Amino acid sequence: MDIHTLQGIVTALMMVTFLGIVWWAYSKKTQKRFNEAANLPFADEAVEQQSMDKEANNE
Repeated sequence: MDIHTLQGIVTALMMVTFLGIVWWAYSKKTQKRFNEAANLPFADEAVEQQSMDKEANNE
């Protein structure tokens, strides 16, 4: 086995790995979890606004 054969095998393995990650990322099973994660920064703003409103009502 020479270096070129080894490079070809490694390239094929990396391509299969990349395609597997892309398939996983766009699968329907992970869509809900990714949407929830995408909205996390906005959820923090809502909690912060609620705590600010409570503080304003207490004063």
